[in-house]
Amino acid sequence: MLVLIAGSVPADEIRPAPAFSAAELTAPPRDAWPTNGGNLYNQRYSPLDQIDRDNVDGLKAVWRARLDGSGTEVRHSGEAQPIIHNGVVYVITGDDDVFALDAATGERLWKYSAFLDPEISVVCCGWTSRGVGLGDGKVFVGQLDGRLVALDQQSGEIEWSIEAERWQDGYSITSAPLYFDGMVITGFAGAEYGTRGRVKAYDAANGDHLWTFYTVPEPGQPGSETWPDSDAWENGGGTVWQTPAVDAELGLLYFYTANAGPDFNGSRRPGDNLFTSSVVALDAATGKLAWHYQTVHHDIWDYDGTNPVILFDAEIDGAMRKGIAAAGKTSFVYILDRTNGEPLIGIEERPVPQEPRQHTAATQPFPIGDAITPQQIDVAPEGFKLVNRGRIFTPYWDEPIVAKPSALGGVNWPPSSYDPTTQRMYICANDQIQIYKAEDVGEAVPGEEFLGGGFNFTRIPTIGYFAALDVTTNRLVWRQQWAEMCYSGSAVTAGGLVFVGRGDGRLLALDSADGSWLWEFQTGAGVNAPPSVFEVDGQQYVVVYSAGNLFAGSPKGDSVWAFGLHGTLDPVPPALAGAPGASDPDTALAGLSAEDADLASGKSIFNQVCALCHASTGAGGHDGAPLHQATNAMANARIIYAGLNDMPAFGSVYTAEEIRDLGAWVANLARRLNEQ
Repeated sequence: MLVLIAGSVPADEIRPAPAFSAAELTAPPRDAWPTNGGNLYNQRYSPLDQIDRDNVDGLKAVWRARLDGSGTEVRHSGEAQPIIHNGVVYVITGDDDVFALDAATGERLWKYSAFLDPEISVVCCGWTSRGVGLGDGKVFVGQLDGRLVALDQQSGEIEWSIEAERWQDGYSITSAPLYFDGMVITGFAGAEYGTRGRVKAYDAANGDHLWTFYTVPEPGQPGSETWPDSDAWENGGGTVWQTPAVDAELGLLYFYTANAGPDFNGSRRPGDNLFTSSVVALDAATGKLAWHYQTVHHDIWDYDGTNPVILFDAEIDGAMRKGIAAAGKTSFVYILDRTNGEPLIGIEERPVPQEPRQHTAATQPFPIGDAITPQQIDVAPEGFKLVNRGRIFTPYWDEPIVAKPSALGGVNWPPSSYDPTTQRMYICANDQIQIYKAEDVGEAVPGEEFLGGGFNFTRIPTIGYFAALDVTTNRLVWRQQWAEMCYSGSAVTAGGLVFVGRGDGRLLALDSADGSWLWEFQTGAGVNAPPSVFEVDGQQYVVVYSAGNLFAGSPKGDSVWAFGLHGTLDPVPPALAGAPGASDPDTALAGLSAEDADLASGKSIFNQVCALCHASTGAGGHDGAPLHQATNAMANARIIYAGLNDMPAFGSVYTAEEIRDLGAWVANLARRLNEQ
């Protein structure tokens, strides 16, 4: 059910957005942040310079708004980029609840509650939304249940709502919809659930369907020759995780697609599997294919494109060129001519090792330039022998191998930013080892996992990277390591600053020239969402959503913070992610027996929280180990209570009885796995 909870400020104080022209949405934003990427080019660049290198140390919080605890459960992630227009901030939580806030004071103007079905089970990577869309007096919301909703910008009331796709069929919407030329355009997540990727456009006025582009062609369509198996295309993946970019002059819409399905077992889908793991350009008006460039042929490493593409104009080899930059999980940045998809900076097709049972491609694209993170393993992690030095594109089958980058990247979803005055792109990435192994995969069942392997990792810690790359050469300008993973997007300004969050709750300002640390502010929860920059009444603001993240293991919260040189609020104490509880696990669980466990309770908690990492069967999923050895219910409960390795503690999240129930359900799954 969908309802409105209205605020106390009269609706007519919110001035509705126009049906934005292409010029308005292409220009760098000043008094607004009207699209998810700041402008249609997805540059996340602000031309404002009131806050600069010299005075940023005086930056303080102007206001903090709390969002009713929405999106703060274990399963949630806060990844939304705030949208700003006419002095109002619009932000969405991991529960798809939308809040309108006064940009100068943080006062709530209205709230929309999505009331999502708690049984939604096809969200791969945490319940999240990466933002809303805006245009023609409406706020556009893509929901985890597959619905696309238009809200009245002044009141938050529903203007129209459609079932764009069914979540029961494996589809969800995690990206921010894009308003352009009277249309609302959105992609759909779900490549891990046996889906066929698609992007759809709707009439912004009433939700009428306009066009659909399928990222996996059916027989007879261009690209279908790369799916020679008779029916593999039907569940071929290639979903779209991010908000597209648009070049209005060319009339082209651009996005980067996800992996082929199943993720890790290529035996049932021979061929290059177009248009998965590809940069794709469409005619924005019709949805017809203009061009494509595949960055990974026949992907069996989950090296899909989740980072939003960036458009730029720059001089390369003495001529002004229209470029597009796509940062991949491979840790490469693919720099192409956005008029035709040809490389602007050279990309070589190089031979790679083969595994016939996986139908591996003979060659893979290697951009000339610098990788953001290492692409081989220098020292074997304990328990493993290095095959092919653990290099990128090392094939595998039924024996586990280790390689870099991992399926989490490299460069994952956290949006990159781009400074058009310096031609530098600012990129968040990670150095992580993955264990790759193919597993049997049956027929795809709508809404059920379709992986053909698991997202399994060693105990070697993940190292975060934050880097600046010159897009005219594809070479690094500077690069720095972080002690923890980098899982936050960035924004860059004309004041020589890059704003980027940290999982420990800090928002940082770095010198865009060399990465020097200039300022930080502790928000009390993981800053894993990208910041937005705008001006109201002559004051420059930086606004960011501080809510934590499931995959980053960062502390949860429900705050939107706004910063300015006129701010007076000080930082708050840091929170602890996954606090282990008030006592040790043996004390907390004393007197409880697995024989008294409520398996239905344990199953419900597991499916809502643990399955996101371990898969619903316990066979291993995103960043979660297989659970076949976890046959002791109370031993499981102690681990769940206190945490282990990269798994956070849940002792402060659930009651002792709930943890016992969960431990018993895990033991039940382990027995099932061992019986297979």
